[in-house]
Amino acid sequence: MSTTTAAGAELAVQSREAVAKSQGYWAGVWKRLRRDPVAICCGALLLVLLAVIVFAPLIAPHDPYQGSMMRRLRPLGTPNYPLGTDELGRDMLTRLIYGGRLSWFMGIVPVALAFVIGTTLGVLAGFAGGRVNMLIMRVTDIFYAFPSVLLAVAISGALGAGIMNAILALTLVFVPQIIRVAESVTTGVRNLDFVDAARASGASAFTIVRVHVLGNVLGPIFVYATSLISVCMILASGLSFLGLGTRPPEPEWGLMLNTLRTAIYVQPWVAVLPGVCIFVTSICFNLLSDGLRQAMDVKG
Repeated sequence: MSTTTAAGAELAVQSREAVAKSQGYWAGVWKRLRRDPVAICCGALLLVLLAVIVFAPLIAPHDPYQGSMMRRLRPLGTPNYPLGTDELGRDMLTRLIYGGRLSWFMGIVPVALAFVIGTTLGVLAGFAGGRVNMLIMRVTDIFYAFPSVLLAVAISGALGAGIMNAILALTLVFVPQIIRVAESVTTGVRNLDFVDAARASGASAFTIVRVHVLGNVLGPIFVYATSLISVCMILASGLSFLGLGTRPPEPEWGLMLNTLRTAIYVQPWVAVLPGVCIFVTSICFNLLSDGLRQAMDVKG
């Protein structure tokens, strides 16, 4: 009884120490991140954009679907239409605000799904090793044989146009990339001393992965996944531009670029506005991801 009590007390102490160490690590990450003005500014801008698209019904001045051929392709600065109108006379400001909803949705959801699936398979491959690792990584290599853009277009073309099909195609594109990162970092953690100690103590494989492995690999995988959001958003816009993503009359930045491409010589400033939104959002996600990676690098 005394031996069991002592072992339990020792495990409780180790658990408290692990929690304190984790809290100290994340406090240090936040402290280093605050020293990066570029990452903070990009994060703040993304939060503002997120608030705008979430509260679009309260902010947008017009109906995103209501147009008029009498006011088509109005220039920037038109009264009641500060960003002009599109080829069907719809308010560009309203369309851009509502278009951000689909663009963000199609940029974040595939990466989130790929993060869950890819992390699970990558950690399994890295921790199990052997034939399991070979099977998962060889299938991953098959997907790596095709460029991301070509693979996304091929899958979307096979499935047909539509938001859900585009999300499925983009998820399949990013799962192999996250699997490779997850497998790499898990392989590096698998043979560390604290994992060997957990094995020696009789802990199950599931407990070792849940308690000891995931806490050390989720950070790098998450940072890498955030860097994929900008790529996913650009690919999703490209699919919509090609007619393989969002369908008219839904507002989406890539689709808006497609429908406005014929107006580039008439109202160029109005026609490039969706592209500007895609560029600004993508560069902010990239810079924020760089800031997170540097903040999580203890050596930096």
